[in-house]
Amino acid sequence: MTRLVHNNPLDRAIVALASRAGTRAREVERFLRFSVVVVIGAVVDLGTLTMLQATLLPPTSDLRVQLATGAGFMVAVINNFLWNRYWTYPDSRSRSIRRQLAQFTLVNAVGLIVRTTLISVTYAILGSMLLPAALPLIRLMRPGYQPSYTAEAKVGTMAAWLIAVIIVMLWNFFVNRYWTYSDVGHGPRHRH
Repeated sequence: MTRLVHNNPLDRAIVALASRAGTRAREVERFLRFSVVVVIGAVVDLGTLTMLQATLLPPTSDLRVQLATGAGFMVAVINNFLWNRYWTYPDSRSRSIRRQLAQFTLVNAVGLIVRTTLISVTYAILGSMLLPAALPLIRLMRPGYQPSYTAEAKVGTMAAWLIAVIIVMLWNFFVNRYWTYSDVGHGPRHRH
C-alpha cells in the first residue's frame, strides 16, 4: 500500500536526516518517527504519573509508585499505538487494527513488566542518592527548602522512570518493528 507523504517541517527534517543512511534510510526514518512518538508518549506518561503522584497516588508505598507508573504507561501505550499506526507505519495495513493493537499491547505489557520492576527496584536508591546531591542547587533557588517526606521517592521515581523509558523504548521499537509491523517493507518510501 502506498503511503501518504506529509509535507510539514518535522516530516521533511526526518526524511532529510534519514536519507543520509543510504539503503537503510527507510528504517532510520521509521526509527526517528518512532523516537518522536516516544517523546510524545513520555510527556503523556510523565504528565499522568506526576498528576497521579500529586493527587490520588502520592508515593507513600511501593504499590502506589507501581500503580502511578503503570497507569501513566498504559495511557502512553494507547497514545503511542495511534501515533505509530497512523504516522510511523501508515503502510502497515495487511493486519486488522485489532490484531495490531493486541500485538502492540502484548509487546508493551512485557515492557511494562521490565519497567515496573526496574523502577520498583531502583527508585528508593536513586532518590536517596540524587536528592541530597541536588539539595544545594535547590536551596540556591529556594533558600530554606526542606524536602517533604515523599521528595526522595518522587525524585527517585523520575530518575528510574527516565532510565526505564530508554531501555523499554529500544525493546518496543525492535519487537514492534519486526513483529507487530512486520508487514511493511524495507525499501524506499512511496511518494504519491
